[in-house]
Amino acid sequence: MGLKNVLKSASMGVREMDAERLTDRFIALGLQPLSELEPRFKAKVCGEVKRMSIKPRAGIPSMEIVINDGSGEATVVFSGRRHVAGIEHGHCIIVDGVPHSDGKHLVFLNPAYTLLPMGEE
Repeated sequence: MGLKNVLKSASMGVREMDAERLTDRFIALGLQPLSELEPRFKAKVCGEVKRMSIKPRAGIPSMEIVINDGSGEATVVFSGRRHVAGIEHGHCIIVDGVPHSDGKHLVFLNPAYTLLPMGEE
């Protein structure tokens, strides 16, 4: 690491460094950034799993994950599932579907998805 990179890292906060790391990681895939998503338009996006939870929706258990690509976040909901094999914190996933707006957040309901191998993009 050069002096320029050390000085840059010292002046950046943890969130900014994480956002830069994620942006660099996913740029080669050529997918739409999460910050540019529009509700009700088909999109294919990629992100790293940041949060996972099980929440009931209409009385049905649903697995919710929040993905982040460095430019923004989106929530992905798998209805009727308590677990999806291969989806864990820190893993990367490509999501293909139509997001809708839930307040200020964009949500994908039961999208098609592809798990990316660890360490590869």
